[in-house]
Amino acid sequence: MKMNRIFTYLDEILGDAKCELNYTKDYELLIATMLSAQTTDKRVNEVTKNLFTKYDNLDKLSEANIEDIKTIIKPLGTFNKKALNIINISKSLKDIGYVPNDRTFLESLSGVGRKTTNVVLSELYNEPYIAVDTHVLRVSKRLGLASYNDDVLEVEKKLYKKIPKSKINKLHHQLVLFGRYYCKAIKPECSTCKLKDICKKDIL
Repeated sequence: MKMNRIFTYLDEILGDAKCELNYTKDYELLIATMLSAQTTDKRVNEVTKNLFTKYDNLDKLSEANIEDIKTIIKPLGTFNKKALNIINISKSLKDIGYVPNDRTFLESLSGVGRKTTNVVLSELYNEPYIAVDTHVLRVSKRLGLASYNDDVLEVEKKLYKKIPKSKINKLHHQLVLFGRYYCKAIKPECSTCKLKDICKKDIL
């Protein structure tokens, strides 16, 4: 009953939810997702517009001057590590020329962990994965879909048990955007939320 209420409400307010990172090539999504750690998608899009225009293929990215990459992505923070990740990822992908549907390979790439891999496999290959970022973590706990002390992996596992596989990809985007624009960490829009009676905001 509760899950159906959540599905219905999120369909009502975020029926067309989708990934907000801009990309035109598979590796651009992978790099953009890696860059999105500890920053916003909006800021990533501003940076990658310049990055992917100047370096428009894997060969150019893999051979780029790292200082130039740092300058371009500096607004994102932790740019020294992320610049190195960009070049290393590009070198790893250059020979095969595409982002494979292979979790083990993707998680072996520089700066790519489970969350980034889940985003990429869900978006590129429609695999039923949820990337538990800060928004999904917060919303899941507020709505009682996970416990207060659960870590990101525990939250992910619990969501898979509660959400039908056919709904996972769509709900993943809906939970991210619900947390980003409605159920925010600071000043959430509780007064207009139809789920406020089941919300546990006070514990977060």
